[in-house]
Amino acid sequence: MDVRIYPFNTGFIRLDKGAYITPGDGYGMEVEVPTWAFFVTDGKEKLLVDTGMSETKTADWHHKGSYQPEGFRIDEHLEKLGVTPADIDAVFFTHLHWDHCSNMKLFTNARFYVHARELAFARDPHLLYYKSYESKKLGAHPPFEDVPFRTVDGEFRYNDFITLFPTPGHCPGHQSVEVKTTQGTYVIAGDAVFADENLKPDTHRGLSFTPMGRYVNVFEMFDSMGKILARADHILTGHGMGVSFKQVYP
Repeated sequence: MDVRIYPFNTGFIRLDKGAYITPGDGYGMEVEVPTWAFFVTDGKEKLLVDTGMSETKTADWHHKGSYQPEGFRIDEHLEKLGVTPADIDAVFFTHLHWDHCSNMKLFTNARFYVHARELAFARDPHLLYYKSYESKKLGAHPPFEDVPFRTVDGEFRYNDFITLFPTPGHCPGHQSVEVKTTQGTYVIAGDAVFADENLKPDTHRGLSFTPMGRYVNVFEMFDSMGKILARADHILTGHGMGVSFKQVYP
């Protein structure tokens, strides 16, 4: 089974390093991070993990200075591989924050999978997360509005090489995607592992990883990061530069 994972950078977000990536280190330091979505195929099925971020105007509303360069929209990436939005069989959402589910309505033939807990929260988010989900309470239009989903609860094996498993913490219903390949198990972590720095040891606390800064539940976030590290041979982060080291995995 020849499974391939193609990372797509759908744009750049500007954010505070200490607030989002490495709490306790880098507060006030503005950094620019990529926003990854992934095309996964075994040569038969055509699958996506997340659909990436929005155009520049909306991205800048979320985080000032964020932008989507020309050609970075997810369907434009797919076009370079000879794949159209209509070809996509299924989309697995790690979560429904704006930068992971924009443009999802382009995929008219796809089945959309999301964790049940995430969908419930996205439809009625806490005040502090109105913007993350582009809540209608702000007068916005959520990318997932009026979209039919297939919800999962707990671990869900989609096929012989794709398994979804819950990794809450960053948001209530976050899930990650395990992909079995000939070169080991890849975990597309979404924002359960935010960036490269989170994969480095936290020497101050004697941890094998550095917990990230953006979460709704610190204990769930911590447990989820540990679960991913134990499960994966290779980790593909949601916003880390290291994902760009290869055009296709493995």
